[in-house]
Amino acid sequence: MKKRWFISVLAAMTVMLSACGSSGGPAASSGSGGEANSGGDQVELRMMWWGDQARADLTNKALELFEQKHPDIKVVGEFSPQDGYFDKLNTQLASGTAPDVFFLGGNVVDYANKGVLLDLQPYKGNELKLDDMDTTMVQYGTINGKLVHISAGANARGIVFNKTLFEKAGIGVPQDGWNWEDYARISKEISDKLGKGYYGTYNFTTDGMDIYLKQNGKQLYDMTNNKLGFEEADILPWFQYWDQTSKAGGVVTPELQVSNPANDASKSLIIKGKVAMTLLPSNMLASYQSLTQDELTMVQVPRGPKGTGVVFESSQGMSGYAKTQHPKEVAELMDFWINDPEAVKILGSNRGVPVTEEGRKTLEAEASAADKIVYDFTSRVSEANKKEPFAISYNPPGNAEFIKLADNTVQLIGFGKEGVEKAVSDFYAGTVKIFQSNQ
Repeated sequence: MKKRWFISVLAAMTVMLSACGSSGGPAASSGSGGEANSGGDQVELRMMWWGDQARADLTNKALELFEQKHPDIKVVGEFSPQDGYFDKLNTQLASGTAPDVFFLGGNVVDYANKGVLLDLQPYKGNELKLDDMDTTMVQYGTINGKLVHISAGANARGIVFNKTLFEKAGIGVPQDGWNWEDYARISKEISDKLGKGYYGTYNFTTDGMDIYLKQNGKQLYDMTNNKLGFEEADILPWFQYWDQTSKAGGVVTPELQVSNPANDASKSLIIKGKVAMTLLPSNMLASYQSLTQDELTMVQVPRGPKGTGVVFESSQGMSGYAKTQHPKEVAELMDFWINDPEAVKILGSNRGVPVTEEGRKTLEAEASAADKIVYDFTSRVSEANKKEPFAISYNPPGNAEFIKLADNTVQLIGFGKEGVEKAVSDFYAGTVKIFQSNQ
């Protein structure tokens, strides 16, 4: 495997949209998993994912190709925005009507611990071939001794820059190796030089929390010992940093952050040329660049005492429903997703860099300028990990509750409703409670 990639239809169908959207197949049948088609031996699978319309279009096209190559299998797709996706999935799991295949992220541990995921181990090497998949990605999907998750893409989080704004402000784009003092200073400089309505950075207290902790020898979730990997005192400086940087004038206002979230490309102020920097997964760069004439680029996050704290990791992937009636076909769909070269070309890097060497070679040959930035960036992260290795991150149990609590804490501080120390104290107590109630 390349060192630089170390880790990493049937014609005419009637479209019926589900509550949150459909991939272009008929409406999902009732009952758990898919059902055999009444017209013969054809098997029907349901597949659910989150994302925007661009991702849905790519996914639909790949599913059409799969059906062409597997005429005995029909796939009904459902998609929704990330907000609300897991609420929908959890409701379906509770009622026994979950899709045969659904996408998960770093919260895969939650679902593995609930026993709702299909063990794919019996199909490994047969319907599901992982020989060309990076070993780390296979390890990521193996939880409690069971193969329950197949990564659909790999990425690394970093700082996305609106390079055009930097040029307008007369400030050079930072390079790998900078630190958090640099980040705060540059954020303020951008805001000051560009004036009212422009900001240096989004506030990513929540999204950057695990990175910060790792940079300081801690972690959000110690999966090995099944416990939180930090104390209140470990996280207080991170909230204080963002409070101070915000008060200095370098950070988007809380009101704008709520109405223009950084991770929504259609609303992001990075795209609109009003914010210069934010933390994003590398797989999002190309879609962001496609929506703006401004030039975007990406560098590693500012360093802490122990390095960047960032690893080349699974961005998201596919898991099967433990109660599916068609586990073999589920495995076949997953194999197609990661190994079929035509599927790889269709899906591109939307969910991250391909997790197989051949997949990466396929995309590199026809890479866009934005994708080349991503490939170069992820290669630099991979090389850095060789010198400063960090453990793979999994979300803590109850992650959705944790994210909501963290975001609420950031808003309490940002809107001046609570001081940092009090807000963080309540945040930590709430985190402990969430963790314990989800064991």
